[in-house]
Amino acid sequence: MRLAQIFEKIVGSEANVEFAAYDGSKAGPSDAAVRIEVKSPIAVAYLAQSPGEMGLARAYIAGHIDVHGDMYTLLSEMAQITLNDMPMKEKIAVARSLGVKPLLMRVPLPAQEVRQSALARLGSRHAKQRDAEAIHHHYDVSNRFYEWVLGPSMAYTCAVFPEDGSSLEEAQYAKFDLVARKLDLKPGMRLLDVGCGWGGMVMHAAKEYGVKAVGVTLSRQQAEWAQKAIAEAGLSELAEVRHLDYRDVAEGDFDAVSSIGLTEHIGKDQLPGYFRFLYGKLKPGGRLLNHCITRPTGTERTINKGGFINRYVFPDGELESVGHLIREMEDIGFEIRHEENLREHYAKTLEGWCANLDAHWDEAVTEVGQGTARVWRLYMAGCIVGFERNKVQLHQVLGVKLGKNGESGVALRPSLDWP
Repeated sequence: MRLAQIFEKIVGSEANVEFAAYDGSKAGPSDAAVRIEVKSPIAVAYLAQSPGEMGLARAYIAGHIDVHGDMYTLLSEMAQITLNDMPMKEKIAVARSLGVKPLLMRVPLPAQEVRQSALARLGSRHAKQRDAEAIHHHYDVSNRFYEWVLGPSMAYTCAVFPEDGSSLEEAQYAKFDLVARKLDLKPGMRLLDVGCGWGGMVMHAAKEYGVKAVGVTLSRQQAEWAQKAIAEAGLSELAEVRHLDYRDVAEGDFDAVSSIGLTEHIGKDQLPGYFRFLYGKLKPGGRLLNHCITRPTGTERTINKGGFINRYVFPDGELESVGHLIREMEDIGFEIRHEENLREHYAKTLEGWCANLDAHWDEAVTEVGQGTARVWRLYMAGCIVGFERNKVQLHQVLGVKLGKNGESGVALRPSLDWP
């Protein structure tokens, strides 16, 4: 059985995907928008030894499979396909046709894959040194690379699109402003932004609201870039970004705390301590805005240790349901005043990042290497499918640390143009 026949058995004859392999076999329509090319027997070895998502990812990242055309289109076409759809009789026939050689062939893991043994040597999951290495793996790729992918805002979190046709930059500005308005920022207030990235929220709060803002990040490259941008914007008297674990912030009595894209790195077991720490940093009446990716329900696993995202993108990342996050916040003492799901906005944000990467593909490959660029192409396109199909969500939750007598400081009917 040739590889094209195997491909057709797995994806069916109706998939609008062209297939070509090193054995000369072909399948699918020649005018399809996307073409998969299996370039060597090593690709088959990756797939035989790790059937499904991981084998495909390794073969693609290592350069033994090429995808010609839009990655999102391919993943969308194949999103519902699994090997479980094949009858056992056909699985046996495929295995016999491939033989044992692909199973015995020694193939190296791509350099971009995080070795779990290496992480384990740094301590238990979410120990400080291990968290620092996990953040370094993903965020210290190259500031220039991130500038190409993210655009001028350097915002690596879900944007908020005021209108369907809004640009990515307009949507990132709207996101920061939405957070600022939910926190009710005013001149003279003090803001702590944990997991601040390249300082977008810190600079927005300082420039647009006259707030004295401190951001912290575990990425040294992010902190250096942000401090330079703050100085160039003339905001040094109000804004600061530190290369620091949020748990090491010494100051307190903040009027507001923003956490935009950090909770995914905290871990389910550490959430009580995380929210307790942020609660303790606020003065009475202070607000926390927690913005993070979530699971659609509480029934899914919070972490897939062997999955592509955990091995290549966010080591030790964990996602919980918004219900679980809200309960943890409430149990610490926060009163929940607002919550919303921005799932569709993240799909659109990722579309913008994918377009940026495609537009700078050659430069990106030169800067970070083909393997890393391919990780990003695969990861971002796959995430679009995930958000579109409700495999993952993005929630903002606003909590208030009540005053001594239960006062929230929230107007009876705020003029909320939040959603």
